[in-house]
Amino acid sequence: MAKKLSEEIATRKRSINFYSLGTYLPDPDIVLRKQGKDVRIYKELLCDPHVFACVQSRKAGVLSLEWDLNRGVDKDKNAELVEKLLKKLNLNKIINDILDAALFGFTPIEVMWGKVDHYILPVELKAKPPEWFCFDDDNRLKFRTKEHYWGEELPPRKFLCPQSNPSYENPYGERVLSRVFWPVTFKKGGLKFWVVFTEKYGMPHLIGKHPRGATKEETDNLADLLEQMVQDAIAVIPDDSSVEIQEANKSSSAAIYEQLIDKMNAEISKAILGQTLTTEIGSNGSYAASNTHMGIRQDIIDSDKKLVEQTINQLIQWIYEINFSNAEIPVFELYQEEDVDLALAQRDKILFDSGVKFTKEYFIKTYGFDEEDIEIKEDGLPVPMSQYSQFAEEPVIKGQKQIDDLFKFLSEVELNKQSQKMIAPLLSLLETCESYEEAYELLTDKNLHTKQLEQSIQKAMFLCELQGRSDGLDE
Repeated sequence: MAKKLSEEIATRKRSINFYSLGTYLPDPDIVLRKQGKDVRIYKELLCDPHVFACVQSRKAGVLSLEWDLNRGVDKDKNAELVEKLLKKLNLNKIINDILDAALFGFTPIEVMWGKVDHYILPVELKAKPPEWFCFDDDNRLKFRTKEHYWGEELPPRKFLCPQSNPSYENPYGERVLSRVFWPVTFKKGGLKFWVVFTEKYGMPHLIGKHPRGATKEETDNLADLLEQMVQDAIAVIPDDSSVEIQEANKSSSAAIYEQLIDKMNAEISKAILGQTLTTEIGSNGSYAASNTHMGIRQDIIDSDKKLVEQTINQLIQWIYEINFSNAEIPVFELYQEEDVDLALAQRDKILFDSGVKFTKEYFIKTYGFDEEDIEIKEDGLPVPMSQYSQFAEEPVIKGQKQIDDLFKFLSEVELNKQSQKMIAPLLSLLETCESYEEAYELLTDKNLHTKQLEQSIQKAMFLCELQGRSDGLDE
């Protein structure tokens, strides 16, 4: 029978390799299937100090970022409401819970809705254990209960479910802790044998000697006395017996256990952070290698950041679907607050003076400008100076004119307009307050539209730096 192009042909129900049990899709994790256990065994791995440190380092890369809605743009009333809501929801803990998806494959987060003023908004987000949940034939999240072992369907807009690299075959996601299960297991075994080795060879051996005709009872008594001597360093023996102390020297054998544990720690670092920083390199070239490894770690942080942004933006979309119809939905962003790199700006100026032409996209990516902040015109660009520009007066004059033209965009009149736009609502707000405390509390909850003025001041400082360097070159 012919199938329409809009119909799905390759499905689990028609596949000969389909291993679903009714409406329940078993977890395909190889480690869990061979161990015959569930995802709870991965939680025990976090007790390992090295695993815990690597996990905290990976999470810290995202938790240290700043967040904003529609960064650099004045917000409307609805966006201000959402921003105020996110500040009350303990966003730091929510982000931490979302990042657990990379460890356990997915993290079910139940959204507790409530009525706030005239809106239906989330009042709390609770992360739930992933072992309580499963997926059905259509990769939809289901909650396993006593009444419904194979899982019951969940209502829409009730559970956020961030997933780490999910696929049609494996909606449970890829688990980082699954990659470190065996390294941690071998590491525990190596530590156990190392402790036994240390106990056996770390202390001197005591050798007791008794006369040839001694009875078994006398031999056992001497052994007991030697055991007490190991613990207390004191023993009383017959005058016809003797004790010798033989020092153990097995340091070369102990290095084997240390190398095993170091190797397992390196494998754990690779699985969680994507690199080992300087744990596997010597003194030669360590700086370059560590910089390379930090770049790899940054790629993983960027991936985690996108997972957090996607989850929070899903929540914001639900809020707008319930409360605000046909409204533009703001976008949640995580970003690193960075200052202007003056060395980079000086390099770009030298390249520009040498004839290099920069694009608008380069300024946005390198210096953090928004697209509406800058405009590049072909007829307004400074004339590039040649390698011997000190002998050419006209290009320098045109370059100075370009800087002067840029300053006109930050004139006193323009800055006054922007400051008045910010101060006017501030003054009207203060007039309604009866005390300092009330004014302070209101100020913390209001958006005074300072973004544009802040960006203008940053641009002014940047242009002043360019002006100063231009004056120095003229001299």
